Amino acid sequence: MAIQLDRSFTYRLHLLAKVSDYESHKSYLDEIGLSLSEARCLATVGTFEPMSVMDLADKGNLNKGQASRAAQILVDKGLIRKKEHPSDGRGVTLGLTAAGKKLWDKTMALIDARNRHIVSCLNKDEQATLSQLLDRLLQHNIGE
Repeated sequence: MAIQLDRSFTYRLHLLAKVSDYESHKSYLDEIGLSLSEARCLATVGTFEPMSVMDLADKGNLNKGQASRAAQILVDKGLIRKKEHPSDGRGVTLGLTAAGKKLWDKTMALIDARNRHIVSCLNKDEQATLSQLLDRLLQHNIGE
């Protein structure tokens, strides 16, 4: 018997990601005035700074164009600063400004609340098991 699409892992994972992105986008706009890609950019830079735009795209799950546009919007808003890359004269590194750090704290609180809501139907043991299983799946599929 063929697999039912709506019961496949990838279908359900994509659906959960879509719902999460939709709810996150609404929350970011309402609470911190940023779009989904801008908030992802801010969260990623604040977590992994200093970083290049290519690193931002990779770690922020954005394509290079989205990462570059979102970073520039955040630079224009005074939330991210660009510096010359120390070893690549053509490149830049991104980091948070003081205002960016304050908004990063709020952004991370929204991300934490969203994550807690997503798994709130699971008890603590189930949440721990799910986390371990996700780590194994990531290790198996991308080696992280």
